[in-house]
This record gives sequence, C-alpha cells and structure tokens, in this order.
Amino acid sequence: MLDSAAKNIRTLLVGAPSDLSSRVIDELLAAEEWAELNDRFYKTLEFGTGGLRGRTIGKIVTAAERGDAAHSSESFREETAAATGRPEFPCVGTNAMNFYNISRATRGLVAYLHEWNGRGVVGSTESRPTGKKPKLVIAHDTRFFSNEFAALTAQIASENGCDAFVFDGPRSTPELSFAVRYLRASAGVVITASHNPPHDNGYKVYFADGAQVIEPHASSIIAKVNAITSETFAPLAKDRQGTVTTLATDVDEAYMQRLETLIVDPSVIPAAKSLHIIYTPIHGTGGVIIQPTLKRLGFNFQVVEEQDRFDGAFPTVKSPNPENADALQMGIELAKKKNADLVIATDPDCDRVGVAVRAKSNKMQLLTGNQIGSLLAWYRVKTLFDRGVLNKETAARGVIIKTFVTTDLLKAIAEHYGLRCVETLTGFKYIAAKLGNYEAALPEASRKNYVDLSEEETRELRLAHSSFYIFGGEESYGYSAGDFVRDKDGNGSAIMFCEVAAYAKSRGLTIDQLLDEIFADFGYFEEKNGSLLFEGAEGAKKIARLVESYASAPPKGILGSKVTRVRNFATETIRDVEGDEIPKEKMSVFELEDQTRIAVRGSGTEPKIKYYLFAQERPAKGKFETAQLEKIKAKVIERLERLWDWLQEDAQGRLAR
Repeated sequence: MLDSAAKNIRTLLVGAPSDLSSRVIDELLAAEEWAELNDRFYKTLEFGTGGLRGRTIGKIVTAAERGDAAHSSESFREETAAATGRPEFPCVGTNAMNFYNISRATRGLVAYLHEWNGRGVVGSTESRPTGKKPKLVIAHDTRFFSNEFAALTAQIASENGCDAFVFDGPRSTPELSFAVRYLRASAGVVITASHNPPHDNGYKVYFADGAQVIEPHASSIIAKVNAITSETFAPLAKDRQGTVTTLATDVDEAYMQRLETLIVDPSVIPAAKSLHIIYTPIHGTGGVIIQPTLKRLGFNFQVVEEQDRFDGAFPTVKSPNPENADALQMGIELAKKKNADLVIATDPDCDRVGVAVRAKSNKMQLLTGNQIGSLLAWYRVKTLFDRGVLNKETAARGVIIKTFVTTDLLKAIAEHYGLRCVETLTGFKYIAAKLGNYEAALPEASRKNYVDLSEEETRELRLAHSSFYIFGGEESYGYSAGDFVRDKDGNGSAIMFCEVAAYAKSRGLTIDQLLDEIFADFGYFEEKNGSLLFEGAEGAKKIARLVESYASAPPKGILGSKVTRVRNFATETIRDVEGDEIPKEKMSVFELEDQTRIAVRGSGTEPKIKYYLFAQERPAKGKFETAQLEKIKAKVIERLERLWDWLQEDAQGRLAR
C-alpha cells in the first residue's frame, strides 16, 4: 500500500462519525485489495476551482457499502452494480465523492462566505459589511446519492449559519446559475458530475454572479476546504443557525420566461409546425424545463419515453454523454420510425446538448459540437443584423466568445460581420467572467437593478455602454447566448437549435445543407478530438508526464509539415483581444505550416489527456462550389485522421522514454 494511502486511512478513521469507514477498510484489507485501497486513499479529493468530482461508487463495492440494498455479505465489482442497484452508502475514501468530502466542501465554502460577507456586499463592487447571513442555493441532478448530498449540504450550511435554498427535485446546472442571481444569493452549489459515467458524482460551486468560482475567491475557498480533515464538527447555537427553504416552481417560471427571449426571429416559428423534433433528457434534468418551454413556444416535439425518467444508472445508454453517438441512439431510432427531422439530447445536468439531423440523404446524421456551435452563432448573428438589432454602427460592441480549442469558424464569422471574437481557456467560467466584466462596465445606476431588467432593456444598455454578448461556445457541446445564465445552458441551446432547424425548414433546407452554405461562404473548417484514458494513481502520473513532455520537448514537425509556432500556456504571458491576461494553464498549442493546429491538455474532470486537432481550407476568392467543397472535405478529414494516428504513436513513445 502507498504511504500516502496509509496516512489518509488513519486520518479518515480519526474523524469518522460511524463505524462504516472502519468496516469498509477492514474488508478491503482482508481481501488484500491494495489497488482499490490506493485509488480510494492515495490522496484527499482536491477541491479545485470547479469544486469536487470523483467516484461515488468504487471499482469494488464492499458488503458494508451495499448495506440494506443487498442480501449478501460479499463484495462485488463495479460492473455488477447495474444489475443489483445502487449501494446504500457512497464509496468510503478520502479520494471519493461521499459524505466526508461533502462535509468538508460545505464547511469550507460557508466559512469563506461569512468572511466575504464581513468584507463587503456579496456580488457588489462596494465594500461595506452586510451584517446578514449568507444565502446558498442548492440544486442536484439525478445521479446516485445526489439527493442525499444536496440535503446534507443544506443541513451543514444551515448549522454553520447560512440560509439554504434547495430545489424540491432535480434541476439543471444552468437553472442553478440563474437562480443564484435571481434570488440574489451569496453562492450556489449543484450536485452533479455532468456527463461522467454513473459511478461518479460531483460538487460544483458558483459565486454571487452565478458563475463558477474563479479568483480572487477560488484560492481562498480551496484553502479553507482543504484545511478541513475531519467529518465531525460542532454546529452553531440554534439562534445563530440559518434556515432551510424549499424552492418550488417560481424560479422555474422566471427562468422559462428568460429562455423564451432567446428566440431571435419569432416569424420562423410557424415553420416549426411541420418540423418534427425528438427530444431525450437521457434520464437527467433536461425535461423539467425543455419540455414545457418547447410546448409554450409552439414546437412540434416528441420525447423518448424510456429515457424520460430520472435514473442515476442511465440504464439505456453506455454513457450519458451527448457527445457520444450511443447516447442519441434511442432518439435516432425513434426519429427513423416517426420520420422526424431532428434529435436533441441533453446530459444529466443539462448543461450540454447533442444533435442529430435528417440530412439531405434522408439519413440521420450526428453533428459535432463545433458544427452545432457554428450553426447557432451564424444564425444568431445573421438574424440580429437582418432585424436591425445589430448594424455597422453597433457591430463593434457585439461579441462572440469561444475557447482556444473551439473551431476557428466562429472567429471567421465574427470577423466577417465586424464583431469581436474573444478566446478563453476551456471552462465556461472564463466566458462567465467576461460577462461579469461587461456588466461591470455599465453605468452604476443600471447595475443596481440589472437582474430585474428585461432582456430587451439589458441589451439596449449593453449596446449603448458596454459589450453585447451574442453567443459563446465550447467544442464540448456547451453554449449560451444570454447573460441571465452564467454557464453553458443545455436548456437554452435546445431551444435555440430548434429555431435554427425551423429557419432551415422555412427555406426548404436540411441542416447539413445549411451548414454547407456556411462552409461555402466562410471556408471549410474541420476538427477532430481525441483522448487517452489513464485511470487511478498510476494514470495520473502518466498524464502529468505527457503534459510536461509536450511543454519541454514539443514536436518540430508532424507528417512532413513543419511546426511554425508553439505556445505554452503554463509559462507564456498571453493576452486576449480585449487585453486581459489569460490565466496560466498546462496546455500546449502547436501550429503547423499547413494551417493545422493541435492543442494538448489534461482534462479537468476526467482521467484523460485530451487532444484537439484543427484544419481548414479557405476560398481564395468568392465561395466554394458544391463539387469543390466535397473534395476539400475528403482531403481535410483524411489529413486529421492521419494526424491523430501519429499523435497516438508519439504519445506511447513519450511514455516509453
């Protein structure tokens, strides 16, 4: 057993409030399951800038963890969980998502909120004490133990002097972001692991601006959480404790009213009567908001019934990730049966959206995250100009925001229309930070009641005094187009894409034909993403070695093309087009002389190293003809396939060295 694992076992046992931990550890020791013990205890699950994320069901589930949920004294392997149901207790370990780490995270967060409240008004540029209890909004998705973790978060928050507001059932991450601002809360927490496998769960923290925490708050919260090693604590006296309030449907209604404003051209909605949409929430939270909103807007849709129920096992898919074809398969089969035009799927916490469309070939075709984002951005920009919301005079205030690893087609669209295209690191918290900057640039009188203003009123203010956020997107299927949510929004994305599909229908086009029109005008942009999975303690070491290898020894050439530029985001000072410095991150970007670009970074949420490959062909003049475009597509796709093969071989060589 690793020394760090032995040390963490002793630490956990000292502060454990029951004998569950000792029974689980004894069972694993007796079975000599050293790898499992090391994975569970080699470190304490770190509270990072996004909060916590990790296993809530171990690779081995002990009899003690199975509890009353089973009638056997034997442990079993993880793959058996689907057949036997959820264990009674979450995975015991310092490196796991369980009551121990929920307790640490909540106590550290609330301690910081008390400290921040003492400094000044939460979410304000003023600096005077509020003298009020902090307010914490809590949401959870449909995963195993999400409900229990949310209830524990509320209990611990209130016992430590914070008023807690908890939704009455599963709600999406973007609605939590909206609710923090709508309720003028100090912070928010959502219990979710987004699109991770069923054995994972997480704890994401949002600050008063409705965005995931960044500096200056992040480091202070992290320090307070990581300093706590025991699960036990003494609650405050009753008169100093906070209250726990259950949130019903009033927040839902306010959120849906804002989502309806994302429709930029209501005149295309009549075409939606003949547009047949299939929607699936993949056993997650999406149906809570998307279904009633689509109905209110008048869209013709049908839900995949088998996936329209909350279930943390996600039993109908291999993975609840709408990036993967499997997650949309039941929707696609229903679309084939019903001759539907469009399939939309959202992940468990509904911050991401996947799409399949009926192509001109009459077959169902999956769209990539970059293609979805390009269609949404192009349509919104074009329509806002067509309707006079944007014009040559106001274009300079219009902004599209994308991550460095998202398609450059968004940049080409922005440049064509005279808009700014701002690039950020991966993570919608950086896009949200930009929205906070744009709000802060408004006149002080407008900022005081900004949350209460209508979408039209805030748009006029931003166009007159600040920057108008038109669209933001990540290649990983996350998008938004309104600053009333400060995170990626699967609810809003689904609604926006239905409008794009209705527009295409009104012109007698399929979505792939519409996308080809964009490629013909702006150039063909193709991307390929790849990742290498390395789990556990040893896997983490391999990922770190690879990331360091690319930074210290970048390739000089790839497949006969010279590397013309290398950017090391961990060491270089890099600024965006607005002059803001990009935070340091362990990411390397290589640019080749054939206009190919490669980015390499470790995943922030999964045990993977991720590769992003980009290629493009721009028309020398005018636009591409149809036959020309098809040849260019084949050539570019083949180039990216060969590049990915080369990168995989190179990675194995780097690890061998």
